Amino acid sequence: MTAESYYRHLGGNTFESTIHAQGAWNPEEQHMAPASGILAYALEQCSPREDMRMARISYDILGMIHAGEFTVSAEVIRPGKTIELVQAEIVAKGRTAIRATAWRLKTADTSDVAAVEDHAMQGPDEAKLWTGMSEWPGGYIESLDLRVAEGHRPGRGQVWIRSPYDMVEGVPTSDLVRLMGLVDTANGIASRVRPGKDSYMFPNLDLQIHMHRKPKGPWLGLDNRVTFGEDGIGLTSTILHDVRGPFGRAEQILTVRKT
Repeated sequence: MTAESYYRHLGGNTFESTIHAQGAWNPEEQHMAPASGILAYALEQCSPREDMRMARISYDILGMIHAGEFTVSAEVIRPGKTIELVQAEIVAKGRTAIRATAWRLKTADTSDVAAVEDHAMQGPDEAKLWTGMSEWPGGYIESLDLRVAEGHRPGRGQVWIRSPYDMVEGVPTSDLVRLMGLVDTANGIASRVRPGKDSYMFPNLDLQIHMHRKPKGPWLGLDNRVTFGEDGIGLTSTILHDVRGPFGRAEQILTVRKT
């Protein structure tokens, strides 16, 4: 049966990954991108309040994100009238694979002082179809529709991403969940070196997302910079866009190793 989603809900807090969630570094694990999306879904569904929204999500990768069955749990660990901290975890094969925490803030009308200093990317309609991710294996990468802006090079690039697949089969999810399930792709869109044998691997250990507004729509724009240090540590930094412009930033710390 052809999968039309990244995950299937098996009942309770148990899910199963499909081929579209397959990772790029190891075919037996999930890609961090859709795993981030299903955790965002769990965080969003945990004691939601209409007067609050998530402004920061911090993901820590604690081990291999095994493909197949896993459980997701979420709880409010710091309740409050105007600020709350929510935590969610993926547990696979008896071990916590990812822990995510999110700050939820009370919203208010600040439109009279709203301002953004980041420059907007060229829109997806003006960007070109792109096959530059074909060097990466795995079902997740194959699931993506990609567009690239002019000037793309190793270490620096602007790419638009969308996916035709639902996060969870038969379950409507928000634009925020859909886009959070794409952000981790940033570490592969402008690689400084080609990944693979006789080269380097540079997986990220975390994903930190800050959002000054709630994103909308199916397209995620990544204005991306990749830095490799001299002692085996790197950093991928990205300004996040939807079709209306910048809505936040993402950072990923990397472990850079020879293969």
